[in-house]
Amino acid sequence: MTPTTATTLQFDVLIVGSGLAGLSAALLLAPNRRVAVITKRAVHEGSSGWAQGGIAAVWSKDDSFDAHVDDTLVAGAGLCDLAATRFVVEQAPRAIAWLQAMGVPFSEEAGQLHLTREGGHSARRIVHVTDATGAAVQRTLIERVRQTPNITLFENHTLVDLITSTKLGLPNKHCLGLYALDEATDEVLTFQAPHTILATGGAGKVYLYTTNPDTATGDGIAAAWRAGCRVQNMEFIQFHPTCLYHPHAKSFLISEAVRGEGGRLLLPDGTRFMPQHDARAELAPRDVVARAIDFEMKKGGLDCVYLDISHQPLAFLKEHFPNIYARCLELGIDISKQPIPVVPAAHYTCGGVLTDLMGHTDVGGLYAIGETACTGLHGANRLASNSLVECMVFAQATAQAISQAPAARTPALPAWDDSRVTDADEAVVISHNWDELRRFMWDYVGIVRTNKRLERAAHRIALLQDEIQEFYAHFHVTRDLLELRNLVQVADLIVRSAQARHESRGLHFSRDYPELAAVALPTILVPQP
Repeated sequence: MTPTTATTLQFDVLIVGSGLAGLSAALLLAPNRRVAVITKRAVHEGSSGWAQGGIAAVWSKDDSFDAHVDDTLVAGAGLCDLAATRFVVEQAPRAIAWLQAMGVPFSEEAGQLHLTREGGHSARRIVHVTDATGAAVQRTLIERVRQTPNITLFENHTLVDLITSTKLGLPNKHCLGLYALDEATDEVLTFQAPHTILATGGAGKVYLYTTNPDTATGDGIAAAWRAGCRVQNMEFIQFHPTCLYHPHAKSFLISEAVRGEGGRLLLPDGTRFMPQHDARAELAPRDVVARAIDFEMKKGGLDCVYLDISHQPLAFLKEHFPNIYARCLELGIDISKQPIPVVPAAHYTCGGVLTDLMGHTDVGGLYAIGETACTGLHGANRLASNSLVECMVFAQATAQAISQAPAARTPALPAWDDSRVTDADEAVVISHNWDELRRFMWDYVGIVRTNKRLERAAHRIALLQDEIQEFYAHFHVTRDLLELRNLVQVADLIVRSAQARHESRGLHFSRDYPELAAVALPTILVPQP
């Protein structure tokens, strides 16, 4: 790096990511802070907009905070942090009220919020906008953000790395800003601020089959790890049980709410199989349902299983699942008359950057919220619809922490130095490594794991890391290279965490360690200085 030669973009707060967590934080901070929202594609292209089911919150007089906490703890298989869980559950109604004030058009019935139920919940507590909650919330917040003077959007800007005092040879581990690739100009820009929030989402694209959009490449987790932050529980990757199985339907999710409203899982011959796997049948938590489907598919050599909701009236399906009904019909599947072909797919990263209840990481001035973070809420398995509310609750907590923080000055930052690199002449290396990584992660580090499979994955990751680091050191950065670098780093963290857990718990199932350990302990990885 060289002394500053280019313009440094200065703000009070940098937010990387434009999902629900990032946009909520931006809107909450904007009244008193100059905020930059940096997102690597268009502002609407993150995972939040794909969320179908809804947002879990205690809203009915027949429900209680204690019941929501208990359901979360059961799904989390003993690894949820009780304080974090209670904090999120008790703040959830306030978060819903804030979204209502923003103008989100939640579904209603008889003048009241309509509440649906999903797997693992003991009551109807899912606030939703038909079956496209995330899209409706994102549309509303994006419109608000674009109208807010104190928020500057930087679309098509990809995070390269965080700038820390440690990297500059200064004392007190602190985040001072970041570098981001502007794809319009192909320049790496320097952003400076006393506070940086990572809200980049999860890492579903590390797997061959995922319900996530292409943006879910673990950028924030990898960058925080390189900056010196601990990560926690990275072995717990949630596989959604029901992704539409169709050659022309990339990553289309069939909402949890379909099972919540009576959908039954069937084998190709029409046999219902979930009651043989769990007393809760289709309403069991996602890890149980995903493993049951995986078992039945492998036992029968099946390409998929089927989810049948055809017993519900057509009017009911069109009202509650208009997007699922329409998309399936486009593909020749009439869900009012025939079952939906489904397979499990990587869906949610339960682990992430270790934070406290205000979003603080191990690096001063650096925060992580949303799927990037590991707050302790999800434990070994996320309860359905707890993710969007976590985004909002921790966006509010982090915004409050930043608003109350004393004013801080940061030193001049060096500009990005790419004077000794050249343009890559073998981009095929990136595409080949990307494909190889996602395939062996699916085969070796999927729903069911073994020691041997993890060893094979670790060996291949080490080889890829060497290749990618050499590429990174010698060539101009591109978004594809940056994403691949981050995915390989996250894959390494997932495998190392899985190897460290000598039991089967929640989303981590090992044939070599099928029993549950007597004491539930988190897996915490610490970066070497």
